[in-house]
Amino acid sequence: MSDAPGKTEYSFSQKHLLGLADYSADDILYVLEQAKTFREVLDRPVPKIPTLRDKTIVNLFYENSTRTRLSFELAQKRMGADVVNFSAGTSSAKKGESLKDTIRNISSMKIDMVVSRHESPGVPHFLTRCVEAAIINAGDGAHEHPTQALLDMFTIQQIHPELKGKKVAIIGDISHSRVVRSNIIGLKKVGADVVVCGPKSLMPRFTESLGASVSYNLEETLAWCDIAMALRIQMERIKGGTDLFPSVREYHETFGIKMEHLEKFPDFMVMHPGPINRGVEMESEVADSERAVILNQVTNGVAVRMAVLYLLSGGDRT
Repeated sequence: MSDAPGKTEYSFSQKHLLGLADYSADDILYVLEQAKTFREVLDRPVPKIPTLRDKTIVNLFYENSTRTRLSFELAQKRMGADVVNFSAGTSSAKKGESLKDTIRNISSMKIDMVVSRHESPGVPHFLTRCVEAAIINAGDGAHEHPTQALLDMFTIQQIHPELKGKKVAIIGDISHSRVVRSNIIGLKKVGADVVVCGPKSLMPRFTESLGASVSYNLEETLAWCDIAMALRIQMERIKGGTDLFPSVREYHETFGIKMEHLEKFPDFMVMHPGPINRGVEMESEVADSERAVILNQVTNGVAVRMAVLYLLSGGDRT
């Protein structure tokens, strides 16, 4: 295998990844196809290729992150890029510097790509008006998290190669999750069926407008689905703490995936974007079971982000 994916007849023309709302079904499937090549790279004894050797990438993180940040940084370094990590907590942003001034100063250092995470929706779109570099959204508030949705779809493909017609349930804190919006948009574009399930107090209105069905019954949802994707309760975004549900214990009793569910419904696989709150959205035994593909999601995240970096660097257009 060569150091870059082979050419196909498809012409990928996207410059940024701001959200999956901007990508067609063909764009999404093409990214997933490229990710297969990079997933093979990760299985090599030395999982490195020089594809981005002449590129400089800034990881611009204004919000805490572990998995996403490490995944992007690992993907960049394994492709030979020069990587600059920016953390708002230790930067001039603490002194009052605006986002616009920060990014323009960074851009003057001759960068090629920016991976952005910010607590405010729309920041990646704003950055495209400030710099010429390619912008990748690593999460903007509760709006979108497109690379997480792409890696989730890639993981589902490993179980069910044909995404069209697959039944995906997303269970938990639907209101405050950026993962759920990107997943609904992406999965619906490639022909999957999506049901969101959770307490009424954590169920936003936008889900049905995006084409997802709504359920408040966990057992019915698990009996229906091929994939059960659990989401954590995002306490940091819930004003008033647990006011939206009686208690964490009651939430787990009503919406937590348990070993008894795996025994009763033997066909669905379990996913989770992390971090997992064991004993809340699922029992610890469920997370560690053979039915869970959560660690596969983590590995696949590196491969998918390598594919996104490759494509947005212009690698497929040279």
